[in-house]
Amino acid sequence: MPDIERWPTGRLLSTAARLVEHAWNEKLSSLGLTHAGVIALEVLAVKGPITQVLLAQIVRVQAQTMGKTLSRLEAHGYIERSRSLSDRRSQIVSLSEAGTQVLDTAERLEREVLGDSPVDANALRGELKVLVRALSEKHASPEVHDIVAGAASSVLQAGADGMKRD
Repeated sequence: MPDIERWPTGRLLSTAARLVEHAWNEKLSSLGLTHAGVIALEVLAVKGPITQVLLAQIVRVQAQTMGKTLSRLEAHGYIERSRSLSDRRSQIVSLSEAGTQVLDTAERLEREVLGDSPVDANALRGELKVLVRALSEKHASPEVHDIVAGAASSVLQAGADGMKRD
């Protein structure tokens, strides 16, 4: 394996992402979650109830893969699925109260993964958000871009709300 000093930035980023994901998955397993499950829950938290097919498209996985993830989430009570009233072949997926609560726990656990790392996790997070927003404008599907933009605007709104209280 070549010296890490010579790795391109993309390889460093993807290796770091995999290492963080593995460490996070270890913590999430006690909740019956995986990284993929958290992503599905996050999308549902932002978008609200949507079809299983659209959820798979947004997350960029095959519908069958999303079905397996949703089955695990449903077994733990984190999501609910129901038949669409307009198209009986489609299933509408929604986040349950337990799903909202476990999503908060998962986010705390994710912060713990980087908590004892030698880098400034907040600075790293800030830089990664800039990178994701910039790349999503150029390369992401409209649905993913909308989620990234929606998350940014909700963060800005929360910050503005916080400033009003001061």
